[in-house]
Amino acid sequence: MTDFVTLESADGYSFVVPRNVALASPTLKAMLDEDAAFQEAASRTAKLQYRGIIILKVIEYLAFKVQYADFASTDIREDFQSKIDPYIALELLTAADYLDI
Repeated sequence: MTDFVTLESADGYSFVVPRNVALASPTLKAMLDEDAAFQEAASRTAKLQYRGIIILKVIEYLAFKVQYADFASTDIREDFQSKIDPYIALELLTAADYLDI
């Protein structure tokens, strides 16, 4: 059985994500670590200060990253870049920086 966590956006959207996908981000991994004393770990919910469209794209990338873990990361990034709307690119870049992905 797959374990799930919830990612919440600043504009009120909630995304239920497989735990292994969320843990592909080092920041989320630290927040959701069951041995840590963070509230996010106890509630299994991480509240992120980004719009839902940004979190959705981050989840899409993390799932893509987990699915293709055996491939070179440059191949993943190049294939994924074609799926990014230029209007959200800057905001997505700041979210990626914060989540260390």
